[in-house]
Amino acid sequence: MILIALLVLSFLVFFHELGHYVVARMCGVRVEVFSIGFGKKLITKRIGQTQYALSLIPLGGYVKLKGQDDTQPLESLKPSLESDSYRSKTPMQRIAILLAGPAFNLILAFMLYVAVGIGGKPSLLPIVGEVKPGMPAFEAGIKPNDRIVSINGAKIRTWEELDSAIVNAKDTLKIEIERDTQNLGMQNLEVSLTPIISQAQNVFGEPIYRNLIGITSQRAVGIVHYQGLESLSFGLNETLKASTLIAQGIIKLISGAVPSSEVGGVVSIVSIIGKASQEGWVRFFIFVALISVNLGILNLLPIPALDGGHILFNCYEMIAKKPPNEQIAYYLTFVGWGILLFLMLLGLYNDIARIAQ
Repeated sequence: MILIALLVLSFLVFFHELGHYVVARMCGVRVEVFSIGFGKKLITKRIGQTQYALSLIPLGGYVKLKGQDDTQPLESLKPSLESDSYRSKTPMQRIAILLAGPAFNLILAFMLYVAVGIGGKPSLLPIVGEVKPGMPAFEAGIKPNDRIVSINGAKIRTWEELDSAIVNAKDTLKIEIERDTQNLGMQNLEVSLTPIISQAQNVFGEPIYRNLIGITSQRAVGIVHYQGLESLSFGLNETLKASTLIAQGIIKLISGAVPSSEVGGVVSIVSIIGKASQEGWVRFFIFVALISVNLGILNLLPIPALDGGHILFNCYEMIAKKPPNEQIAYYLTFVGWGILLFLMLLGLYNDIARIAQ
């Protein structure tokens, strides 16, 4: 289980670094080292101007670009006359190189979600459980065990699609339902209703106001397949949904809406991946895709030790027409590494606390 988790984490970071590598080469930047793993290099092979290495600590990897050195951040701010140096490139080219890592993580997540869609995702089916008296669904004649087939002509295959259609409704909904009657067998009926706005809770447990029609799920689960262009649409929607959820979670964490005890570390990740690997390839792919999105979004945070921080420096250079002040950049980078270390220790502390419970 631990070995699988380490391999997955290494592959995700490798794919992230592959993004930096590919775009750096496209921009004419020399890649001096491409390592799988950190620490002491166990196996090395030089191909062209790049040294490829397998290193001791199997947690991810890194690429070292000519003219870019995270251990000496001030050096990366100084211009260079060498055409194959990272420092000789325009701010836009450098931003493209920096964005490529997170972008590759999102692309990987998209491909995994597409595979899940084609293979079949276990989903809650749009079958009604309870109908609340006095609510629009009750008044329209919807009954328990009815299956929602379509809303306003759009096919509904999962409870999530049903919920999304209700939440985004602007006016009256035309709902096609499939009902199993004892005497007449399966019947297709159409009802019209207008959702009401009422208080509910979001995924973070916060009170919100949203459209409701007064039904609950029967909790029936089925395998839903997406073929052809549908699988691409499914993959894109799942990637966007995961990205939005993670970004919202970060904002809620910073604002205090989500407690710091929810922050997890590498132990939690290893545990989740290990459990997912035992529950079939579909669930495994879903969790790996989610972690890949998480890695991509977190690297875009404007912390100088991350890709987002370097992007911020380059944006400043584009606007001010000069590199950031070296001393300020140095202190910001130092603070950035401090923030990352704090988050790592917090995640580890929370992991240990959960195990001890």
